[in-house]
Amino acid sequence: MIERQLQPLLHELVGVVFAPTSALGDATGQIRPTGVQGVFHADARVLSRAELRVDDRELENLTRGDDGPHGAHFVSLARWLGDPAPDPTVRVDRLRRATRNGLTEELRIVSTATVGVRATVTVDLGCDLAPIEVVKSGGAAAALEAKTGQPGVLTWSAEGITVTVTASGADVLATDDRITAPRLAWPVELPPGGETVLRWQLTVEDPRAVVVGPTGDPEWSRPQVTADDRRLVRLLNRSLDDLRGLRLAETGAPEDVFLGAGVPWFLTLFGRDSLWAARMMLPLGTDLAAGTLRVLARRQGTRIDPTTGEAPGKILHELRRHELALPDHGLRLPPTYYGTVDATMLWVNLLHDAWRWGLPAEQIEPLLPYLEAALRWLGEHADPDGDGLVEYIDTAGHGLSNQGWKDSGDAVRFHDGTLATAPIVLAEVQGYAHEAAVSGAALLDAFGRPGADRWREHAAALARRFRETFWVDGRYGPQPALALDRDKRPVDSLTSNIGHLLGTGLLSRDEEAQVAKLLTTDTLAGGFGLRTMSTDDAGFSPLSYHCGSIWTHDTAIVLAGLARAGHRDAALGLAEGLLTAAEAFDYRLPELYGGDDRTLVNRPVPYPAACRPQAWAAAGAVLLLQAATGLYPDVPGGTVRLAPLAGAELGAVSAHGLRVANTPVHVAVDRTGQATATGLPSPLTPTLPTQRRQPTPQPH
Repeated sequence: MIERQLQPLLHELVGVVFAPTSALGDATGQIRPTGVQGVFHADARVLSRAELRVDDRELENLTRGDDGPHGAHFVSLARWLGDPAPDPTVRVDRLRRATRNGLTEELRIVSTATVGVRATVTVDLGCDLAPIEVVKSGGAAAALEAKTGQPGVLTWSAEGITVTVTASGADVLATDDRITAPRLAWPVELPPGGETVLRWQLTVEDPRAVVVGPTGDPEWSRPQVTADDRRLVRLLNRSLDDLRGLRLAETGAPEDVFLGAGVPWFLTLFGRDSLWAARMMLPLGTDLAAGTLRVLARRQGTRIDPTTGEAPGKILHELRRHELALPDHGLRLPPTYYGTVDATMLWVNLLHDAWRWGLPAEQIEPLLPYLEAALRWLGEHADPDGDGLVEYIDTAGHGLSNQGWKDSGDAVRFHDGTLATAPIVLAEVQGYAHEAAVSGAALLDAFGRPGADRWREHAAALARRFRETFWVDGRYGPQPALALDRDKRPVDSLTSNIGHLLGTGLLSRDEEAQVAKLLTTDTLAGGFGLRTMSTDDAGFSPLSYHCGSIWTHDTAIVLAGLARAGHRDAALGLAEGLLTAAEAFDYRLPELYGGDDRTLVNRPVPYPAACRPQAWAAAGAVLLLQAATGLYPDVPGGTVRLAPLAGAELGAVSAHGLRVANTPVHVAVDRTGQATATGLPSPLTPTLPTQRRQPTPQPH
């Protein structure tokens, strides 16, 4: 039997991150030469091994915890040392911290013994400089030979990358059989009750990296939040720590900061992910949005290139140092790849939303030519067959076969499980396109640019076309199809994609109510969040990447859309699912997790290859906070709407340090749902929602 090469599992590993550096090791603190364990820097594994031993013996692990936003703390025992008593008397604390260009470790050996302790502490190292795609596909790279020079120093070099380990006071063993597995060794002698601290550090020089870690503090505020439901506070604090570690900038442009998508596979610029994450972060300020918009504008497409997917006005999908090849998946993506159908509209929508949150005109005006180019792409390139809908197909033959956010090859399935054939017309993409046309028109009008009427007409035509082609009959009444296939047949599975239509303006009020009803069925909402596909569909699997799993950002986006549209009960149900999942994952919500029913397992099942931390998963905590406080500003319009989700069910919430037009704002919601906002910049005036009749869903 041929052994399959499998993507390594992540769910039990402990990660630290300070982009572009990240490290993954096991729960004991060891970094072993297996799977995806290692230290990564800008798409290369710069350390494949870091195994700590005392007297050539493994320590016994006790626990682990966080050590600030970029670190982890492991506590272990050396019970063979010290007093011969039931209580352990020699303890080892291992503190690992990621840095922008490497890693540090501090080893604290503490004795409470009544006798002296003598031991040898060692760390075995290895470096393979394996590209991230090799690691992701389950492959391996040969360990490189280490070089020694100065005392306590090791180096490895290849592919223009130089990796250096420095260990003050350590003996370095790197000859003969240890040339590819060098060892750091410290002899330790402790008096009774003594302790010592040993240190080593890793630094990386990588002049060919396309991303770097920016300096300075994060581009967003850190609000002080109190809540009756403490899970919300814990989730937000952990998420903001993780987001701090995911900050990136392009090499040569460190002033424009964006969020890298996720550890370990996607710690680089991703159009869709970075845009969604920045959009979710708007309640904490507009600086991250501005940086994300600028960095993507600089790489906006200017020509037709089938190999890269580039087209004039198009926003890229991902940026790498070299071609990303995954032969087992038939993928070969160029370093700058444009294979995304939605990033261009999301760029427009982020610009519009940042404007409403108070992004200054002097920062918007330089981006208006890029806005116009993005709208031209929508009008001239996004609809190649001219039927009025946005579609995609991989013309290169080795790119992503699906180019929406559900981009796995089997993501678009009919109710009977059959795969749809490209070109594909995704439901949520039509919503993004409608919103982009309307939002683009508003920006053009506000800044005195021509063409706004054209885009309002474009949006109206798109809404009519969607209404004619997408609605199908389902088990729970009319539903928007997931997509249309090559023959314009509705792909009739029930999926979370329809939740992204909320708030885009594509649906009528009655249609939104029907979508809200569909999203609350047990088939979609019976897990710890929103399933990507309903349990009624033949393609459903709780551990499928896009056909039954639960994605954190997806649930957060739909939750926010439901809350904003006034569908309170539906939003609260998803909020409870997210908060329960957050508690189970130590408040570091992963990219995705299993879609099992809550009655089957009393905690969410990990998806074993999910990124963690991940930008739009972590930013979902901010979106949840916004929904709870109900803060919806329109700075150009001079108003702020307060429509909180918090209240009787979620409890009281107070947030100091939200930002509107770069001004700190305090929003408080009491247990009855009454909201107040103070500190709003003049002349903004808050308005409270009026009680509205819930519309009756209408058949199509």
